[in-house]
Amino acid sequence: MDEEKKDELNGKVLSLKDLVSYQQGTVASRMIINKPAGSITIFSFDEGERLSEHTAPFDAVVTILDGECEVWLKGETFSLHGGDSIIFPANAPHALSAVTPFKMMLTMIRG
Repeated sequence: MDEEKKDELNGKVLSLKDLVSYQQGTVASRMIINKPAGSITIFSFDEGERLSEHTAPFDAVVTILDGECEVWLKGETFSLHGGDSIIFPANAPHALSAVTPFKMMLTMIRG
């Protein structure tokens, strides 16, 4: 997303879950902040969509905005629902899968 599109969100009251729509059979995203210190991205996942196991070099916080997903973190499984959050430490293997269509906010902290 270009800077002008991101800037249109500045100073506004936002409903985060409304910033990205569900799309059948896929994952959609909208980055709302991307700075050297970190980024915030809103994602929507259709039921059954997933992110396979991976690692990231930075700490991340996932907050579920709507729906339900399963998260795997360092071999442990968690069920998350709207309002729940989980912290992924840097370099920790993690994955997730949509139990129902769900939306999440991903906050990456670089540094």
